[in-house]
Amino acid sequence: MKSSVETLSPTRVKLAVEVPFDELKSSLDEAYKAIGAQVRVPGFRPGKVPARIIDQRVGRAAVLEEAINKALPKAYSDAVRETGVKALGQPEIEVTTLEDNDHLAFTAEVDVRPEIAVGAYDGLAVTVADAAVTEEEISEQFDELRARFGTLKGVEREVRTGDFVSLDLTATVDGVEVEGGSAQGLSYEVGSGNLIEGLDEAILGKSAGDSAVFTSNLAFGEHAGSTAEITVVVNSVKERELPEADDDFAQLASEFDTLDELKADLRSRLDRVKVLGQGAEARDKVLELLVSQTEVPLPESAVQAEIDWREHDVVHQLGHDDSAFERYLETEGKTKEEFTAELREVAERAVKTQFILDSIADAEAVSVSDAELTEYIVRQAQRYNMAPQEFADQIVQAGNIAALVADVRRNKALATVLESANVTDASGNPVDLSTLATPQGQADLDELEDAAEQVAAAEAAAGRPGAGEDSAADEQPADDAPATGRHAGE
Repeated sequence: MKSSVETLSPTRVKLAVEVPFDELKSSLDEAYKAIGAQVRVPGFRPGKVPARIIDQRVGRAAVLEEAINKALPKAYSDAVRETGVKALGQPEIEVTTLEDNDHLAFTAEVDVRPEIAVGAYDGLAVTVADAAVTEEEISEQFDELRARFGTLKGVEREVRTGDFVSLDLTATVDGVEVEGGSAQGLSYEVGSGNLIEGLDEAILGKSAGDSAVFTSNLAFGEHAGSTAEITVVVNSVKERELPEADDDFAQLASEFDTLDELKADLRSRLDRVKVLGQGAEARDKVLELLVSQTEVPLPESAVQAEIDWREHDVVHQLGHDDSAFERYLETEGKTKEEFTAELREVAERAVKTQFILDSIADAEAVSVSDAELTEYIVRQAQRYNMAPQEFADQIVQAGNIAALVADVRRNKALATVLESANVTDASGNPVDLSTLATPQGQADLDELEDAAEQVAAAEAAAGRPGAGEDSAADEQPADDAPATGRHAGE
């Protein structure tokens, strides 16, 4: 097989490939076998029809077409491997010559990873936030823990910030009740601001049985953007009682015997989060520097694939519900075009980053061992709550092993850059990022970012506190929230 490469642009090439006819023999045999299994010829069993009979009955041209369709993928892959082209996406293949019993020639246009010149990446200097844990932060964490074990107690007084109230809500526009704009028995934590804009101001100072009327802009639905008149009735008022901060509480809420041990553990956890946060900030700033100082031509197919993946991820989180996606856009105050434009900007940056790390990996001759790939698969399986073997099987079936290897390779390239970076905190102290170069360090960082994404998703969700129970920790989102409620991504 002969192959040559013509560069069409920094991100696209044309392969010219010539395949001797004897290399097509196996594909021709498969074509005859496949066609022979489909034709019925008197005197011959299915699959046992001789080639000359198939040529007479079906035609040699049909056999050649079937054989070429079978041969092209392997011939293209062999040409890519032979020429060292770093192909991206699917090629556009055109058969240019087919001479029976002589040779096959075809061209393949395909996007490629561009050759880029990455500037000096050793000793990049960035500054990150201090990692010192304050007493206020420990107290805040401790109070949040106590709140999880708090109980709700009914009170006969006016509504205050922090109370849990049961509410009835009705929304009208121009005197007409909004469809889906009413709800009864909603439980709401006063001051949380996660239900309706203006609600807190309307109910503060009210008592059980009182009502109030206020106006608020509808966040989604048929009347999105319209000003609605909201009537709210306070059914009941409860305050949260926190458990005593003592050794008994430490034993109830943790594996520790004393309050001092529990608070020491909180400090240790906060220390770890702060250090990991420094690592994440340093990584992002180092990548930002690399991207800003490197010219990277972008193949459109790679960018579009990244856009499609990210858009699918958003739609998947919204349950593939078109109306939910429309409400999401309304709440974000974006048109579909603006959403796509922002997605393109993010995708272009992601693709640039990948190409830069690939180039650094090439320069550093980074390789990936079987053990490293296995370790990465196990770690990713844990992130998706899957058994490692099940995760690996899905990766293999989808043909994504190469992509997984590329991820590991980029992680190692990035770790090399971070190890040589000059990172200081806001106080001027040097920051050691060596732990990020280890698989455990990367796993810890993944865990931190997953937790942050879960918190962001929870805060963005349209859920509201549910019907009040006696335990404050049991407050759950209500399913019958009115159309005035805030929606995902707000």
